[in-house]
Amino acid sequence: MARQRKQYLLRIPQELYDAYEAWAADEFRSVNAQMEAVLVDAARRARRLRKPRPQRDS
Repeated sequence: MARQRKQYLLRIPQELYDAYEAWAADEFRSVNAQMEAVLVDAARRARRLRKPRPQRDS
């Protein structure tokens, strides 16, 4: 079963979006995937996530 995801509208400054777009390209990700990765990392560092997400097979 696929993981459920919450959809929401995010308003950010163009300059920040551009930074994420470049960062995502460097890591071969979409902007959305890059933002999710950064948010997951921050939540893990703050010990807000109980367990690590399983790695996806490439």
